[in-house]
Amino acid sequence: MMDRPLLVIVLMGGTGVGKSTLLNALAGSAIAQASFTRPTTRDPVVYYHESVRPERLDLALRGCRLVAHDRPLLEQKVIVDTPDLDSNEQANRERLQAVLPCADLVLYVGSQEKYHDRLGWELFLEQRQRRGFAFVLNKWDRCLHGAGQVGLRPDQDLLQDLRREGFADPLLFRTCAQAWVDANGSSPQLPPGEQFQELVNWLEHGLSRVEIEAIKSRGVSQLLAQLEQALEQTRPPDLTEIGQKTVASWRRALEAEAAAMADILLATIDPHQREIEQHFALEGHRRFRGLMAGFLHLATKVRYLGSTLRNYLPRPLRGDLQEAAAGTSWDLAAFSRTCTALAADRHLDARGRALPDSLQIIASKEGMPINYLSGPAEAAARSDWRSRFTNVLLEVLHEVEAQWARPTGTRQGIQQVFIWIGDIVPLVVLLLSCLVVLNDYFHLWSNDRLFGSLYEAILFPLVAVGLTLLILYLLIIFLLPIRWPAIRGTFHRRLAERLLEELSAVYLPLPSQIAQAVEAERRRLDELLGDVREVRGWLEGQERASGVGALYGRE
Repeated sequence: MMDRPLLVIVLMGGTGVGKSTLLNALAGSAIAQASFTRPTTRDPVVYYHESVRPERLDLALRGCRLVAHDRPLLEQKVIVDTPDLDSNEQANRERLQAVLPCADLVLYVGSQEKYHDRLGWELFLEQRQRRGFAFVLNKWDRCLHGAGQVGLRPDQDLLQDLRREGFADPLLFRTCAQAWVDANGSSPQLPPGEQFQELVNWLEHGLSRVEIEAIKSRGVSQLLAQLEQALEQTRPPDLTEIGQKTVASWRRALEAEAAAMADILLATIDPHQREIEQHFALEGHRRFRGLMAGFLHLATKVRYLGSTLRNYLPRPLRGDLQEAAAGTSWDLAAFSRTCTALAADRHLDARGRALPDSLQIIASKEGMPINYLSGPAEAAARSDWRSRFTNVLLEVLHEVEAQWARPTGTRQGIQQVFIWIGDIVPLVVLLLSCLVVLNDYFHLWSNDRLFGSLYEAILFPLVAVGLTLLILYLLIIFLLPIRWPAIRGTFHRRLAERLLEELSAVYLPLPSQIAQAVEAERRRLDELLGDVREVRGWLEGQERASGVGALYGRE
């Protein structure tokens, strides 16, 4: 069977107010030390029912002097007599501070001389947040013959002060504990208004199981109130709109950053524009066949005689790039990796490290808490940006190569015409020139001779075909030019777009992700707050129904 809760009632008061005498009167015997010559309580006395196992008591109470009783009406109550709160001995004050946390209810005991002293009142104000208080004005016979601190009777003065502290109807018992102790079981002579018996009745009957449970739950209710306040303080703000504004601001910042990075990469590539032009030209000429293909290959080599794909790089880029170009064709991937590495060493790495800080400053201006962003932004900055930029550079090089070497639209039509002409016309010219030579030699159609010697006859087809190929090559150069200045604009635009896509893919989702995570956390906290408020409301309802509100006053 579950043990019923125990109500710990602590007697608290200053020196000489009669706490020990009051406990002796309640117990009906001298269980607590009381003295008229030097009134003080050194060791707390714990008065508890014999059915309560000592191990059920709080650890701080087990170290006190334990006194068991057999009074069934006090079975669930534990009454503790404590050292004087204004004791000159530090050890006594420490004993009081050790016992007070165990208290569910405090009987604040005062007398005519000490019902509102500074130390006791400050301790009352401190402890009332968590514990119920009832008040005992002991030595009531003296209170009837003297005024209080402000000319009022002590009980009137005390009630007035308690009402100012929010106790609209405080429990105040006026007692003469010594008279009850001296009577030793008989009826004592009592002054008018003495209420010791009312105090006993309240302890035995007024604090029933319902009231005890309500008082015990008061501490839980106060903890829930503190938890509710802490949850309210830690409840994150709604970042949905702030996240959207941050994304818009970041997009503008990333656009500028992508353009700047594209400039850095282009500055690394610009010294090698002839090699790029040669590469694009060779790729574009691969679509020709026959005589034209061979002529274009030879003419391109002559045209870019100072730039070969085997050994073209200036000193800063020799090494990996030179090895990458050592094959029969240019290695764009190696070129992209080395250019990106060079650009990263010079500028890109530094910009990448500074970018998260810049984005966080922008986010803070929009109202986004920086502490939410710092971790994800720094993690994004640690991505392998060199590999990303290398892939972007290689991809854009292939895109621009395809655009210029294999165009679309009008340019594609012009190129198809030139391909058809380039593949057919040189062969037709070769055939016709050979027929002219045969006619001159065998007189097939005419007796007129065009060539004076065999050497001239043999040279004629070569010259005719060569002139045809040269004319076609010049037309291709002028009508389908492949020049870096023209390529550069397209390349820069597309490079900036792709860099922006990479930066946006990593950074732009962060504000929305954080806003969603915070919103999920808000929902969880709201659910928890709802549960806390529901439980707290139920506990407060139990407290109101039990009528123990007078012990706590208005906070």
